[in-house]
Amino acid sequence: MKVIRVPEKITKLLKAARNKGRHIGFVPTMGALHQGHSSLITQAKKENDLVVVSIFVNPVQFGPREDLNSYPRPLKNDLWLCRKHKVDIVFLPESKNMYPEGFTTFVSVEKLSNLLCGATRPGHFRGVTTVVAKLLNIVGPDVLYLGQKDAQQAVIIKRMVSDLNFPVKVRVLPTVRQKDGLALSSRNAYLNAAQKLDALVLFKALSLAKILINHGQQDATRIISRIKELINKKKQACIDYIAIVDLEKLQGIKKIDRDCMICLAVKIGKTRLIDNLVVKYG
Repeated sequence: MKVIRVPEKITKLLKAARNKGRHIGFVPTMGALHQGHSSLITQAKKENDLVVVSIFVNPVQFGPREDLNSYPRPLKNDLWLCRKHKVDIVFLPESKNMYPEGFTTFVSVEKLSNLLCGATRPGHFRGVTTVVAKLLNIVGPDVLYLGQKDAQQAVIIKRMVSDLNFPVKVRVLPTVRQKDGLALSSRNAYLNAAQKLDALVLFKALSLAKILINHGQQDATRIISRIKELINKKKQACIDYIAIVDLEKLQGIKKIDRDCMICLAVKIGKTRLIDNLVVKYG
């Protein structure tokens, strides 16, 4: 496994690999790798000749009062996991190489970036799309692997890839959960034992919404009201948003008469967690 820190070096190396007909899969991460990342890497290994994983805590997607400085960075463990899964190249850039002095260019996907998480985290998705655009240019993969847990991010990146004609296929793989339903997330490390128990209410709320829809409830407002009641029973839970949205435009829908996605963001103590569930109609 090669660990490369300089963008120009990995670009040159992967260009040579492509010229030899090698198929490249790419998994972008901010580190603190878990089984969710492992599932992406495993699928990438099955489908490609070379697998590249980037580890970069992207500063431009964090707000001024968010957890950039405290975000977990267990690099030794991350590299061990990459070796275990036989990753070919880990791209480990420094901020000064990704955002050199004088950097002023950003990529923004309008409309989609201002909804849901974007409403309470202004500028967040501009930071995400900017770094992903840079990484796609640096790595030049054939396939980009993302997780459904970050559903809005996946929709936005797919739109960016389409709008800007990036020659890459985007694969979105299912959310990986613990046996109790909690979606795997690097931020779960912030939770104490009691908070981890309270955090289970996110998946319970999503599951309740799915049951209601499957039993014929079509009024989105009533469904949201029911799952709000459930979440608010947890003392450490504070709801950021709950929404039932269209799968592509992420617009809220009032009547469940098509496939939809239930999305929520909830603070458990000081830790903001997100989760979602796609529900098929009919």
